[in-house]
Amino acid sequence: MVKSMTGYGRGEYTDGKKSITVEIKAVNHRYCDVYVKMPRRYSFAEERIKGDVRDALKRGKIEVLVTVDNFGESENDIRLNEDVAEKYYRALKSLEEKFGFTGEKGITLEMLAGMPDVIKAVPAKEDEEELMHALLVPTEIALQNIINMRATEGERLAKDILMRADLIEEIKDKIKARAPEISKEYADKFRERVNEILDGKLEIPEERVMVEAAVFADKANITEELVRLESHIQQLRDFFDSEEETVGKKMDFLIQEMNREANTIGSKSNDTEITGWMLDLKAEIEKIREQVQNIE
Repeated sequence: MVKSMTGYGRGEYTDGKKSITVEIKAVNHRYCDVYVKMPRRYSFAEERIKGDVRDALKRGKIEVLVTVDNFGESENDIRLNEDVAEKYYRALKSLEEKFGFTGEKGITLEMLAGMPDVIKAVPAKEDEEELMHALLVPTEIALQNIINMRATEGERLAKDILMRADLIEEIKDKIKARAPEISKEYADKFRERVNEILDGKLEIPEERVMVEAAVFADKANITEELVRLESHIQQLRDFFDSEEETVGKKMDFLIQEMNREANTIGSKSNDTEITGWMLDLKAEIEKIREQVQNIE
């Protein structure tokens, strides 16, 4: 199944203590580039999340946003450092005795508690295994949603590309039917031009006309290019029945080959009618190329 690289998915999880939301956005990219933005305290799960995303989405520039909201519970614990407090107390006591301070309050609890690092907030310890599970649940939901969206968009792309493949084949058939007539018309025009120049004074040998027409026909022969173009059209259709997960790069290469054949046909045919069809054909190939850029 052909899938688009563009998509969006969202997943949520709550356990009564916290709510976790995971959003995944993806756009076109040559490779699989995954960027995760999440609270620093949950960074232990970043590589696992990236791995799951890469397994599910093979190509694209992918942004993963993880947000965590706690319900009434602080994410921090309060830690008292008694050793630091004791050192502050001794230092203050020493100053008090040395300089003879005799204030009424002296060293107070408020004074010690306000000293740096005596009391500080530290991240609360949580069960990493439990947190990993809580983070992966919404991640999987978001991945499934973006996969579904990319598949839906892929169906739309497939429908459009196959429609344009049919148009290209119709143009190719017109060119194929027109090609044999070109050398015949060239022979007639060559005969007329020479007769005009000679003004009927000499008769042109028919063999000479046929030789000239044969030389022109050989130079203008586009049979091989038409055969290859027809093969490319069929290969393009076959991609949509393929079981491969990622065909975008192969399709892009195939479109380049189709464009190359179209350019060769246009330059060799030397026919205004075929040139007009070639402009239409190249326009459809370019539209397919633009669509293929978005296929995974």
